[in-house]
Amino acid sequence: MPQNLIKKGLSVLLARQTNILKAAFIIMITIILSQILGLIRQRLLVSIFGASNTLGVYFISTRLPDFLFQLIIAGALSSALIPVFSDYLGKGQEEEAHRLGSNLLTLGLIAFSVLAIILFIFAFNFSKLIAPGFSDEQLHLMSNLMRLIIIGQLLFMVGSFFSAVLQSHNHFFVPGFASALYNLGIIIGILFLNSSVGIYSAAYGVILGAFIFFIVQIPLIRSVKFSLKPSLSFKDKGIVQVFKLMWPRTFSIAIFQLGTLLTVTFVSYLSDPGRKYVIFDLAQTLAFAPVTLIGNAIAQAAFPVLSREKDKIEEFKATFVTSFNQMLYLILPISVLFLVLRIPLVRLIYGASRFDWPATVLTGRTLAFFSISIFAQSLIYLVSRGFYALHDTKIPLVIGTATTGLMILLSYLFIFVYQLGVESLALSFSLAAIINLLLSLILLDRKVGGFRKIEFMFSMSKIFLATFFTGFALYIPIKLLDQLIFDTTRTINLLMLTGISSFAGLSLYLFLTWLFDVKEASTFLLIFRKIGNWREILTKSEEAIDSTRFKV
Repeated sequence: MPQNLIKKGLSVLLARQTNILKAAFIIMITIILSQILGLIRQRLLVSIFGASNTLGVYFISTRLPDFLFQLIIAGALSSALIPVFSDYLGKGQEEEAHRLGSNLLTLGLIAFSVLAIILFIFAFNFSKLIAPGFSDEQLHLMSNLMRLIIIGQLLFMVGSFFSAVLQSHNHFFVPGFASALYNLGIIIGILFLNSSVGIYSAAYGVILGAFIFFIVQIPLIRSVKFSLKPSLSFKDKGIVQVFKLMWPRTFSIAIFQLGTLLTVTFVSYLSDPGRKYVIFDLAQTLAFAPVTLIGNAIAQAAFPVLSREKDKIEEFKATFVTSFNQMLYLILPISVLFLVLRIPLVRLIYGASRFDWPATVLTGRTLAFFSISIFAQSLIYLVSRGFYALHDTKIPLVIGTATTGLMILLSYLFIFVYQLGVESLALSFSLAAIINLLLSLILLDRKVGGFRKIEFMFSMSKIFLATFFTGFALYIPIKLLDQLIFDTTRTINLLMLTGISSFAGLSLYLFLTWLFDVKEASTFLLIFRKIGNWREILTKSEEAIDSTRFKV
């Protein structure tokens, strides 16, 4: 009996996901697993190295390799390869699709390898450029770690390409599961090597994790009959389409990543820069968890449907508005929860013995400023994919460039003019994200001929109003219980305090949205009532993901 259940479970997970709800459910499962492992990785690093300059140097050493990965491959995968690849599959041109994939992967490997070799040779010079406030000893450590991480990024790039191919075939579980195993590889490296090689254990873990991420996807890659046949052709019709779609997205990513690198530079001018960057990175990691879980999952699942409906604008608008409201409904209460419960959350997740109280307070304060824009960061995923589905990658580029410039300007003013702390960098990031979302919505509204604004705004206002009262429902219990009942120096009491406050706040949110007749509340309540019949829920949906109907 258990064997049959396991086989049935695996068959569901390994099958093609054919509707948005099922795809989003699978994606969320894998993202939750990946984030749990990611937080364990961060907790492990903090428990061993504390909020130290050494750990800060490691976090910074990942920035430039990640910049190369985002520049070379992320833009192509997120905005170009999947639509074009899916178009070939939809037309029954599987051979052409695989030839396109082989061609693009070959070009990506060549470009990445050339830039990686340059970074490998001049790692110290680049480290000094982005982190001028660090000592030569720290810069040498940073450059050595960077050289190891760049090897892992090469493997990760190939694995990411495989993920895009599988997603084009509507397989979402294996790519997501493999991504979670990447974090597991880093954890294994830290656990088994930290006593002998110190912080280098995390870099070796990156290589191991990237290898696992790559190798786990090979069986399913073979099952969809994709075979890598190295080729180079800039004249191939599919390659021309991909380059046409990807260059604005790639440029946009480059601008954003430049802003990320400049954040490192700004932090390096603060006192004790390594420690301050650890605090910034930990707060950002925690704030991005719900963004990735909800924002990326729903946007990723909706993207194929939005792409299919680009020539049916009314259907496109209906799908977009539904996905937007569902995301907003889920993300807003989490945003206010992170804002109000920032210190308990930081203590629960990062509260190791080597993570002292001043670091906890500063991380919580930084998390609070990030929390202001959690909803905006999540919704930007969906709005951007709305533009990509309409084959418009230029508007997100212009808006992203402008708001990244704003973020850099605000960061400069906060650090050098007003001489504020590291938390001010989180505030500049949040302000830029909110403005990015507002501008993107205004321009998407114009592009599709206008949404039903009154209905749209009325629904959003009810969700925002319910969230406002939820904030009080979270704040009051935690203040009363902390002062009168619980000794929060003990983990179990802290966990109970956080759980009671979260339950009170989220229960009120659910009740108020039901009372205000928010459509999304009824939808999710129905799902909860029928949770025992989950298979039926996941197989019934009005929005099917059908690769045979994709149009590009």
